[in-house]
Amino acid sequence: MAWQLALAHFFGGVFLANFAPHFIAGVSGRRFPSPFATPPFRGLSSPTVNVLWGLVNLVVAFALLCLVGVLELRRVDHFAISAAGFGLASLGIARSLGRLPGGLP
Repeated sequence: MAWQLALAHFFGGVFLANFAPHFIAGVSGRRFPSPFATPPFRGLSSPTVNVLWGLVNLVVAFALLCLVGVLELRRVDHFAISAAGFGLASLGIARSLGRLPGGLP
């Protein structure tokens, strides 16, 4: 696999991991940190902003995984690189949310 496709798969997994918490918090009606909060990534954004930010992440993940990278889940290298991006981003998100003062409401 070309390194450009591996990079697209990896970051597709990253954006897919970032989609989940924003979208779930938003459709649950909860405020959640986003890049648009004050202060960025620390303050809480409205549920509507989080749903929209989650959908932007989903579109970027789709573009990277399906249009640029042409993800084939039956190929171990495609799946492993995408899963690595997803897993590392998920751990990073969990760590960063755990460091917020007082945690999330």
